[in-house]
Amino acid sequence: MFAPLSPSTNTSFFLLTGFSGLEQQYPWLCIPFSSIYAMVLLGNCMVLHVIWTEPSLHQPMFYLLAILAFTDLCMGLSTVHTVLGILWGLIQEISLDSCIAQSYFIHGLSFMESSVLLAMAFDRYIAICNPLRYSSILTNSRIIKIGLTIIGRSFFFITPPIMRLKLFHYCHPHVLSHSFCLHQDLLRLACSDIQINSYYALMLVICTLLLDAVLILISYILILKSVLAIASQEERHKSFQTCISHICAVLVFYIPIISLTMVHRFGKHLSPIVSVLMGNIYILFPPLMNPIIYSVKTQQIRSRILRLFPLKRY
Repeated sequence: MFAPLSPSTNTSFFLLTGFSGLEQQYPWLCIPFSSIYAMVLLGNCMVLHVIWTEPSLHQPMFYLLAILAFTDLCMGLSTVHTVLGILWGLIQEISLDSCIAQSYFIHGLSFMESSVLLAMAFDRYIAICNPLRYSSILTNSRIIKIGLTIIGRSFFFITPPIMRLKLFHYCHPHVLSHSFCLHQDLLRLACSDIQINSYYALMLVICTLLLDAVLILISYILILKSVLAIASQEERHKSFQTCISHICAVLVFYIPIISLTMVHRFGKHLSPIVSVLMGNIYILFPPLMNPIIYSVKTQQIRSRILRLFPLKRY
């Protein structure tokens, strides 16, 4: 069922390596990965359902949380068919067009998640540092504009390098190193001049992920300064509590990115499976953990979810 993979000879198709060296374990790997994807889909759909159906949650903070849940849901949907397809022995190859499309959504959704986390940091900054003007600054119309800006920023700037992938000539063995398609993986197989794509991708990461991280850090420095100026210990604690969920979401997003970068940069001596596993953690960990974080740490979300699963008392 799980035949050894060999380089593809069809120039319009690429071979998905999957978890090289663990082919015999695929039937067992199906169980945790299927469970994780089920939790990703269920958890984020549940958050979206709760926010959509509960009028009291129709507020800026929860609108942004809905965008985050939608982003995580799409991230899961963009990779589930290839990851589980490999583990179930259903697919081994992916066409160039499908590969480019998957790469487009994976990278676009990653930038979108970073943008949402930045918007949520701005929301917490206004709520804590300028609470009297919160409702006048973050109006519904402004949230809609922020949402459209997030989508436009994430997918507009990623379009040029991804579209250029279609123009490249791929003469190296068409073997991808992951269970899904990434921009840098396709560049590795191209024989065309990839300098524009390489430099563009580097600048894009600096101007999105790195810039967003710096702005989030600055926002929390200002929030911390504002909170420490509050005389009441109880009010300080309450203010910090409103930020816990967002801080956890930021860490869940950036720690896998940093770890994957470190593995690619300094882990040349490590087994290739380490890079593959880190890639899957980078893709799946935030969509899996964000619904859990916000369900546990946000009282409004937690209470509404508990209503969906009432416990009978005897």
